[in-house]
Amino acid sequence: MRRRAELVLRFTRAERWVHRATAALMGVCLATAGCLYLAPLAELVGNRPLVVTLHVWCGLALPVPLLLGLGSRAVRTDAARLSRFTPADWQWLRAVRTRACQTRPMAAHRPAGKFNAGQKLYAQWTLGSMLVILGTGLLMWLTHLAPPSWRTGATFVHDWLAAAIAVVVAGHVRMAWRDRESRLGMRTGLVERSWAEREHPYWQPVRDDPADAAPTGDLTG
Repeated sequence: MRRRAELVLRFTRAERWVHRATAALMGVCLATAGCLYLAPLAELVGNRPLVVTLHVWCGLALPVPLLLGLGSRAVRTDAARLSRFTPADWQWLRAVRTRACQTRPMAAHRPAGKFNAGQKLYAQWTLGSMLVILGTGLLMWLTHLAPPSWRTGATFVHDWLAAAIAVVVAGHVRMAWRDRESRLGMRTGLVERSWAEREHPYWQPVRDDPADAAPTGDLTG
């Protein structure tokens, strides 16, 4: 059981729902893409028209959670944080590169604000790839918008980018699975102060707002 007195607010309710809704839509898009392109899955699921409909409409809805979430000040603030690199972020990347090149990796100081450089790169990749996958998908779906050569190119980009997204998302899930406190922060909105000070020393968290945190009974992991 985590004691609320030792916790700080990391994500508001609005931020958590933007993440959950986007993750759910992306998950459906990747699952349906697999059913459309991998023959064993296609045979197992069947009903291709339904799979196509789910894929198209979930893809069109991908930007909606973020656009709605921008009505929240916390979401706008974090979007601004994620879009900017600071000197500490470059130092974080250098520390990661140094550790990766060492024969016997040693702990290195990796300074970070609320988000580290890896999280910022992932967020920027996600937004950029989301826009490209949506644009190429529209060209494939609305065939009258572009000539055949454009649609061929859009299909090539769409398919390979979808494969890249699947790999990156799998890496993101793996990293989250290895960090229990980070997962609890996204699920409940709260993290332990000691974790925040160790992993994000340049972040100055706001005081816990009960309206944005999960109920007390949901603080265990």
